[in-house]
Amino acid sequence: MEARTNNPFSLLRPEVLAGLSTLELVARQAVEGFFQGMHRSPRFGFSQEFAEYRAYSEGDDPRFVDWNVFARTDRTYIRRYLGETNTRLMIAMDVSASMGYSSGPVSKLQYAKFVAASLAYMALHQHDPVGLIAFDATVRSYRPPSSRTGSLGAVLHAIDGLVPGSRTDLTESLRQLREHCQRRGLVVVISDLYCDPEALTRAVQPMAWRGNDIMIFQVMDRAELQPEWQESMLFEDLESGQQLEVSPDYLRTTYRERLKSHLEHMEKVAGRLGADHVLLATDEPLDRALRRYFMFRTAHRR
Repeated sequence: MEARTNNPFSLLRPEVLAGLSTLELVARQAVEGFFQGMHRSPRFGFSQEFAEYRAYSEGDDPRFVDWNVFARTDRTYIRRYLGETNTRLMIAMDVSASMGYSSGPVSKLQYAKFVAASLAYMALHQHDPVGLIAFDATVRSYRPPSSRTGSLGAVLHAIDGLVPGSRTDLTESLRQLREHCQRRGLVVVISDLYCDPEALTRAVQPMAWRGNDIMIFQVMDRAELQPEWQESMLFEDLESGQQLEVSPDYLRTTYRERLKSHLEHMEKVAGRLGADHVLLATDEPLDRALRRYFMFRTAHRR
């Protein structure tokens, strides 16, 4: 694989990342390539200048406990540094059957894994607790937020093992997610959002009301966004098994109009929730996702 390039963002292309041997290498390549592309250090924003103390809470990495303070006061405190956001990041990944679709070298689920791994890598290098929930019709797996030693490897291992499941039920899955988000933080939802936009509102709104910041990454295949078939095709719903014959004329007109309406509705729903909605295609580099995430976190520091 050719690794030398004058354009660091070319290293963030999904087909290049897919050729790497482990998800940790993917995350490292994506994050460091992103900061290189911004003409900044890969440690930008991760200042090590001491700022203040905060009380220790479950899931914090004990490496950052100030044991001198503990010896004097018998109380446990964590040293905070300038540049730390102290945000609990919960990544909610859609692993429904539709996420397994691919018209190219990278499926929607694989692309979602790249995004999730990169966000986890970035957050944990800021010493922020990271958790993971995978869902389809219900929550399939859960890892509570933690920044302890070994958390990155554990989260990446959990992400790497995810496989497409059954149908999507965003309302029920995110209802269960709310039970695990009692403390304020940042919730990142990664999904193709094959759901009613109003159902998304009902699912996410209670988390926003509790003070959580919400980011929504909508991942779609290029063939879903811009179908180019020149003859009638028989499509099968990966979740229901229902089949439908579709003509090229329908794809060029009605389908595109409905897709545009759906995406616009999702954008409005996110706006009402105070959330950030980002549409990602599986053939585009990850820099857009990382840039929006980085700017969102910078604007919502706790």
